[in-house]
Amino acid sequence: MQFRVGFEMVHQCKQPTPMILQLSIHYSRASDLVRPDHLLTHPSVPVTAYRDLFGNWCSRVVAPAGRFMLSTDALVNDNGQPDIVAPDAPQIPVEALPQETLVYLLGSRYCETDQLSDIAWKRFAEGPTGWARVQAICDFVHGHIEFGYQHARRTRTALEAYNEGQGVCRDYAHLAIALCRCMNIPARYCTGYLGDYGTPQPWGTMDFAGWFEAYLGDRWYTFDARNNVPRIGRVLIARGRDASDVALSSTFGPNQLESFKVWADEVAA
Repeated sequence: MQFRVGFEMVHQCKQPTPMILQLSIHYSRASDLVRPDHLLTHPSVPVTAYRDLFGNWCSRVVAPAGRFMLSTDALVNDNGQPDIVAPDAPQIPVEALPQETLVYLLGSRYCETDQLSDIAWKRFAEGPTGWARVQAICDFVHGHIEFGYQHARRTRTALEAYNEGQGVCRDYAHLAIALCRCMNIPARYCTGYLGDYGTPQPWGTMDFAGWFEAYLGDRWYTFDARNNVPRIGRVLIARGRDASDVALSSTFGPNQLESFKVWADEVAA
């Protein structure tokens, strides 16, 4: 099956404004691209690119003063399979974890492991380990946070999401990530496209999605505390310690986001 994914965002800039953008589909899906997600700008400006410390593809532009539009429109092959479920995947002792996973055990900007550690151990220490422990964390977060776009706040941390009991997908991911790390399970933040395929209507407003991956056994597995069911059609854009590492756009000057549209739709055969 195929999905058409893309976005259009319009900024109003008071002056020429440098921007760093993480809006390109992750290199791990490069072979699935039927129509590449070339970044288009209007007015046209030079675009340069680099890979960050996590391997994500980043673009650099200088937006001119006035109205500046960014967009892309890609066609992606997908195997049509839901997220992998591996209930026998074990938890690996910290001393046996691969070195590259260790950074995802540490606290980060939005995941305050030091302040959530006691809460995590009191709630999850006596339960199962491995996959079942991560799923128990997702079940708790899914039931603890009330979803609503009116609750969105870009500065909300995992601890604040726990205390406030409300948020959007990134808040579910941050709290689940922090609790996993507290229980010695490496966890990392993911952002990308996730349409409504396979879910009942009516469908809500489309946006970029946030979920997370946990390291169990010998690999990373996808978890989604917001939806808490395996989903079809995820298209990864970027991974990092939390949302601060995968900001869609980082702007260096005064500007206003005038409009924002995202799509992730199945393409009929």
